[in-house]
Amino acid sequence: MARSGLLARLGVDHPIFLAPMAGGPSTPELVAAVSSAGGLGSLGAAYLSRAQVADACARIRALTDRPFGVNLFAGGFRAELAVDARAALEVVAEAHARLGLPAPDLPPVPPDPFAEELEALLEARPALFSFTFGVPDAADLARVRAAGIPIAGTATTVDEARALEAAGVDAVVAQGAEAGGHRGTFRGPFEAALVPTLELTSAVARAVRVPVIASGGLMDGRDVGRALAAGAEAAQLGTAFLACPESGAAPAYKDALLAARADTTVVTRAFSGRPARGLANAFIEAAEGRPGAILPFPLQNALTRAMRQAAARQGRAEFLSLWAGQGVARIRALPAAELVRTIVQELASAEVSAPRIAPPRRGG
Repeated sequence: MARSGLLARLGVDHPIFLAPMAGGPSTPELVAAVSSAGGLGSLGAAYLSRAQVADACARIRALTDRPFGVNLFAGGFRAELAVDARAALEVVAEAHARLGLPAPDLPPVPPDPFAEELEALLEARPALFSFTFGVPDAADLARVRAAGIPIAGTATTVDEARALEAAGVDAVVAQGAEAGGHRGTFRGPFEAALVPTLELTSAVARAVRVPVIASGGLMDGRDVGRALAAGAEAAQLGTAFLACPESGAAPAYKDALLAARADTTVVTRAFSGRPARGLANAFIEAAEGRPGAILPFPLQNALTRAMRQAAARQGRAEFLSLWAGQGVARIRALPAAELVRTIVQELASAEVSAPRIAPPRRGG
């Protein structure tokens, strides 16, 4: 399996990237294990402080000498939000009561942490800076380039991919409709950007000249092979690694993923205020069943945080954000390094058993 230009630039052996899963699953141990196995681990750092980003990167480097990436949210934070929070507070209060928590208060709008996180990233100098939810300012991207750090942005449409290329990214992550977690859509309604992963990958590869990383519902080596055949230079997998022992997902979260026997995922704004794909549960049903019960991001995310933390401690999956892609029924609870090796073997078998498809022409 020959290395692509992107893999060679990053110093990565295999076209298997760990999706940056912010909010707990993306531990230094998971990132390091994937990188040590020849993939590219990526730290989901969007909810971390500057000091926490620095500490996590230091811990990763203590565990591996291989390349890794860091991912941040580049957009979506609004300084002021005028909202009627009564319905949202009522729904969360019902959950709090069942969890033994006091009634919630409306939290202040959290500040955008991007500027502080970027400083930590520049100091840490990871092998890749990736982002989602928008496009950073040109000045910020110039600083990252000046530090010699390659840049990848997330696109859910061809239009977004072209905007990222115009901003000067080195690669585009094509996030298909099947992807678990938050949608990266930043141009137009997310409903119009639910393009299947392989279709999006092929279209983006034809539309831009930079390398494409396929993401969304990819679980095994055969999936990775299909993504490469569609024009990607690497495949990004998140759900596939959530049940690994190195994952920071709560035990109740892992149990729910492993219990899934079919795709029971939905796209919801119930937990964070932004559309995200995860397993359906009682809180999603309650929030979506009451008009006005979901506040904008990041206010909804702040409002539901205490509920989610208590649910994780108590093993109550019905109140957890169970982010997962549509391939969740094929999840495997293997150590991360073993899972990378297994996917590599599956990819090699798929390449032997199927004729190689020429990738689509880039650009034009």
